[in-house]
Amino acid sequence: MFKFIDSKQLLSALILTVIFSVTAVADTMVSEAKTPGKVIGATEVVIPDWFKDSFLDFREEVEEAAEVNKHVLIYFHISGCPYCQKMLDDNFRGDYNKSLIQASFDSIDLNLHGSREVAFNDETEVPESDLARALNVRYTPTILFMNENNQIVQRLNGYRSPREFRQVLNYVKDKAYLKGDFASYRQQHLTDAIYELKDHPVYQQTDNVQQLVASGKPVAILIEDKSCDDCERFHNEVFDLAETQALLKDYTVVRFDALDERPIIDDEGNQTTIRQWVNKLDISYRPAMLFYNEGKHRETLTGMLKLFHFQQLLSYVSGKHYKDFNTWSKYMVHRSEQLVKSGQNVDVWK
Repeated sequence: MFKFIDSKQLLSALILTVIFSVTAVADTMVSEAKTPGKVIGATEVVIPDWFKDSFLDFREEVEEAAEVNKHVLIYFHISGCPYCQKMLDDNFRGDYNKSLIQASFDSIDLNLHGSREVAFNDETEVPESDLARALNVRYTPTILFMNENNQIVQRLNGYRSPREFRQVLNYVKDKAYLKGDFASYRQQHLTDAIYELKDHPVYQQTDNVQQLVASGKPVAILIEDKSCDDCERFHNEVFDLAETQALLKDYTVVRFDALDERPIIDDEGNQTTIRQWVNKLDISYRPAMLFYNEGKHRETLTGMLKLFHFQQLLSYVSGKHYKDFNTWSKYMVHRSEQLVKSGQNVDVWK
């Protein structure tokens, strides 16, 4: 049997259907039209006016520098990079290192995403961005030091304090790279105690890194020492925060003193000491971190990071996003775009 609906009931049903449909469409339009968030903390990068006005032919640049007993310093940066600007302000404009840099180095800037043609050597004449890829420059600031043979004798990834950067400048200026690696040089020359290593409930004890990594779970190894300029800030503003600790619950976290002579088995199964292992890895920044997942090394932190970037690095490794993004910086850009599109602000300098 069919049940008939009178005209008034039918009209009411149609009106309700239209109302619900319009409301649903309106809700969708509001959602789609949501005001995007903003990226906060990015800053214009202003290169000092005393940087060399170069034709970017490094075959000639290294020769000219060598004639006056200098090295060439290449400063890679990108627009909006607060770490780049802080490095310039603290080291290239600040009194502590400025005169040393000007006296001993010809400083030339390159943009990681730039299009200027660069003649790096007889085989490589490419735009700035292609040169950056060829030299595996993935972060900014990155600083390369070149000798008279057009060879890279030292590389720095990320910001350095004036005190730390002075050691690198002296290492290159005095050609100490002919005698040994910079990690060992730093340990010999930075011996004053300015930081006291602190215990933390999240730290686990191990003397077998290979076994720890082989578990297949995310592993984070924090490397500090008593001469660390940035460790106090890192703990107070980044590592110790509740939101960071929540992300670290996915990890087995180990803290090593870079100066410790305690014997360990490293991630490749070699018997060594903590100090020897750190030097072998040429880790000269403190605090540094090594990240592993699924039994493999995934990333190394060797430069200052603020809260947002560090947390994205943790998520990149523990979430296995390295399967889709070959560097955590690419993942970080992707994640920033997602958050901004969803209406959230992203503070890159918090």
